[in-house]
Amino acid sequence: MFNREGVYTKIKYFRAAVITIQSIVLISNTAERIAYFEKNAAERKKKPRPNAYYWKDITRYCDYFAHEDYSVIEIGCGTGELLNEIKGRDKTGIDFSEGMIQLAKEKFPTIEFHLMQAENITLSKKYDVIILSNLIGFLDDVEAVFQQLHKLCHNQTKIVVSYYNYLWEPVLTLGEKIGLKTPTPKQNWLSLSDINNLLYVSGFDVYRNSKRTLLPYYIPLLSSLFNVFLAKLPFFKYLCLNHFAFAKPLASIKSEEWGSRYSTTVVIPARNESGNIENAITRLPKFGKHTEVIFVEGNSTDDTWAKIQEIQKKYASSHDIKITQQEGKGKADAVRKGYAMATGDILMILDADLTVPPEDLPKFYDAIASGKGGFINGSRLVYQMEKEAMRFLNLLGNKFFSMAFTWLLDQRFKDTLCGTKVIFREDYYRLVKNRTFFGDFDPFGDFDLIFGAHKLNLKIIEIPIRYRERTYGSTNISRFKHGVILLRMCAFAARKIKFI
Repeated sequence: MFNREGVYTKIKYFRAAVITIQSIVLISNTAERIAYFEKNAAERKKKPRPNAYYWKDITRYCDYFAHEDYSVIEIGCGTGELLNEIKGRDKTGIDFSEGMIQLAKEKFPTIEFHLMQAENITLSKKYDVIILSNLIGFLDDVEAVFQQLHKLCHNQTKIVVSYYNYLWEPVLTLGEKIGLKTPTPKQNWLSLSDINNLLYVSGFDVYRNSKRTLLPYYIPLLSSLFNVFLAKLPFFKYLCLNHFAFAKPLASIKSEEWGSRYSTTVVIPARNESGNIENAITRLPKFGKHTEVIFVEGNSTDDTWAKIQEIQKKYASSHDIKITQQEGKGKADAVRKGYAMATGDILMILDADLTVPPEDLPKFYDAIASGKGGFINGSRLVYQMEKEAMRFLNLLGNKFFSMAFTWLLDQRFKDTLCGTKVIFREDYYRLVKNRTFFGDFDPFGDFDLIFGAHKLNLKIIEIPIRYRERTYGSTNISRFKHGVILLRMCAFAARKIKFI
């Protein structure tokens, strides 16, 4: 006769036995890893970290996306070298090895270090950047650790995860046997897609992947050739040793929370756009907590400035309108002058030709206010355009720059030259501080903002818009003259962004 209760009892005991065995294995693995790192810490006191070139490249890449205003925490910080060498106003490191933490405190007393398990983070502070450098291979439950990171995140926190390409496993094993690499306990086998998936199921949005390092040892001339140039090219990049995943928390703010959370400044550069000025105001919807409009007139030969003054007075009771004239030339100069006057939490650009409809601006507000991205770019190349909205050669040029920027930034880019771009004001101020890195090279302002957002490690997303024909005036863009300038800027960006 079938004894159901007996079977259930046996299953229950079997499950308990399995859990017990798993717990013993986990404890054993953890003890082995702690012992390894304690021994490593003792050796580190006597001599520096082996293969400094390899570790310095990881540090240099993390530092590229750091900023002096960011607060930074490293999970699995070891003896703290990476934290010490990257920019940041406030740095914290945690590690489960008492020896490593003690040595880190002795070497870098200005950095805050905690003895703590990554699986049980007890800190309550929020950080701008969280780094996990070559840590996840040692974790028993990577997803559990990723879940813990939410305790340290605000809406725009950036997560940087580095790990090695498993194709290199035979080479690394050989390196350990012949003494070129320090032996390590066996690690998890995780591909880049595995890491991306684990971040996603843990509540994070992966917005960029990159690959670095073909030659992990320093050999004069060869190291630069392989790591700076070849590693960035098709095919070769798949052979790189180091993989990086950049992520942020998935947008979780409810619409009733962000709908009126932020104020916005809409900067409208205007040169010879007299016939569009009033429409820019009457067609602009109300959104967010408050909308400020700043017209920046730029050396017009028609009555644009007179029209702007007239519209400011006419709509003074219903709209917050500020006006100014630029002393310099070019759209970039006009936008910067407008942004310098801005008081809104979110900064937007609306071209006065109104080929991007003012009615679409709430979409841009929703995208950034809800946390879906840190830099929002308009895209004119998704929907069908009106017949005369963009000339054929302009369209070809835009598609070329789309492909070039997707490769340069390791993020999908459809339209680099759409005039409507949106960023938080505090991030714009950080971008301004970083501007010395790129220099004052962009007369249009589009590339300056895109490159700056990339350097700040912001997630860049695009909002498709329907590009309209002009109803007044003519374009200020010269296809060939300005096209050559844009090509030069792409080459400049390759040196400053890609080949680093």
